Amino acid sequence: MQLSKRAVEVPASPIRRLIPYAEEAVRRGKKIYYLNIGQPDIPTPAVYFEYAEKYKPSVVAYTHSAGLMELREAFARYYAKFGVSVSPSQIIVTNGGSEAVIFAMSVVADPGDEIVVLEPFYANYAGFAHQLGIKLVPVRTYPEDGYAVPKKEKFFEVIGYRTKAIIFSNPCNPTGAVYDEAQLKTIIEVAIEKDLFIISDEVYREFVFDNYRAVSMLTFEEISNRTIVVDSISKRYSACGARIGTFVTKNKDLYAAAMKFAQARLCPSMTSQYGTIGLLTLDETYTEQVRLEYQARRDVVYEELSKIEGAVFRKPHGAFYIAAKLPIDNTENFVKFMLSEFEVDGKTTMVAPLDGFYISPNAGINEMRIAYVLNCDKLREAVKILGLGIEAYTRRMA
Repeated sequence: MQLSKRAVEVPASPIRRLIPYAEEAVRRGKKIYYLNIGQPDIPTPAVYFEYAEKYKPSVVAYTHSAGLMELREAFARYYAKFGVSVSPSQIIVTNGGSEAVIFAMSVVADPGDEIVVLEPFYANYAGFAHQLGIKLVPVRTYPEDGYAVPKKEKFFEVIGYRTKAIIFSNPCNPTGAVYDEAQLKTIIEVAIEKDLFIISDEVYREFVFDNYRAVSMLTFEEISNRTIVVDSISKRYSACGARIGTFVTKNKDLYAAAMKFAQARLCPSMTSQYGTIGLLTLDETYTEQVRLEYQARRDVVYEELSKIEGAVFRKPHGAFYIAAKLPIDNTENFVKFMLSEFEVDGKTTMVAPLDGFYISPNAGINEMRIAYVLNCDKLREAVKILGLGIEAYTRRMA
């Protein structure tokens, strides 16, 4: 018997592939500051559990495949706060943002087709595309200019007859870049000129700093018929395990096609949907408090990273990630070194190698992503340990 080619070739998660090294380090008694995974430490709001309990049924049954109507109505009210006018009939509640991305890729491209992706990108895009037989084609961004959207010509260089869509996240995971209206207009112009769909991943829209603003692609009416927004409550409300996301589009054909996939997987979790209705009752007081906390964490990480000689990065304006080029030869080897050989008072730091967020050959080999998902004191210590580790690793390689 033999595994499928798909099973053999699908890429491992760059965020989780080094977990065995971390597990071994913990077994040996080492304390690890985990900055590799975007799992917030902020408590999930109590209202989630209150609503899940309040609407607890005698039977946990199937819901509508598009999600509970009450939840879709709540999402429509939520999006209206950001200038996005959508109806419940344009929203599908999904099992996390991941399922929304899979639905989006599935409805715009066939096996063998191509989707252009801004690189580096959320690593699981590659896994989803591989499962579907879709080829991701990268348009590269660079740390030296803050991972900004490149000129249209860079897109035109890679777009071919099998290209069907452009996918990106804004604010960006893994770089923390926030694309302003001018940068989004570049993507819009490319999509219109080349007749492409746009898949806009807007999971981190609340987490923007320094008077930046996350602009939704659904606010541009001229492309409303070619746009899909994918979203998730995971980071916004520190509810990653609830697995609630959304697929949003004004294109009736795209929506109808995605609904067939939604019906095939039956429905999202009833309990999580009721809990999410509770989360969507929270007002700007909650989101502003969380935003300010992440901004403070960003500032701590930026301050400490700035002390590492040779590190190349810009201050990110969104999400809760910082991507940086390090003065080392190979980030994966460096992470293994940190987990297996290096410690300060029994502590070490784990980051995510950024090469797994690229598909261009040899790209990101000496870059990393930090998820600032710990409190400020822990972050400061973690990045100081990281800096000391870089010094030790560099001496070791000399």
